[in-house]
Amino acid sequence: MNLVAYIGKDKENWGQVTALINRLDCEKVFLLKDKASENFPANEKCYLIEIDPTAPLLTLKDEIHQKLSRELASDFEVALSIASGTGKEHMAIISALLSIPVGVRFVAFTKGGVEFLS
Repeated sequence: MNLVAYIGKDKENWGQVTALINRLDCEKVFLLKDKASENFPANEKCYLIEIDPTAPLLTLKDEIHQKLSRELASDFEVALSIASGTGKEHMAIISALLSIPVGVRFVAFTKGGVEFLS
């Protein structure tokens, strides 16, 4: 399973995503990154994909779909972290993933470790 996560300008939530990257057993990590966010500590299994969250919602969804569809077309489902970002970015990401189509399993890092919410 691959991980898809959003990295916004809200640095206080980056620790959640970093913990998932380091502890979730996954092949690849696709980090959808706000063009304005810098210095996120990615590792060798991370693929940074810059997006423009200032674009209109449907344009943002199409941009994400275009950038992820080839990478995820053969996947049955992905782990998804939406700990960072806003509702607009979350809607665009979820809609793009479902349009690929690929199933979504929400994931978070808690005191108990990596937890799947769905």
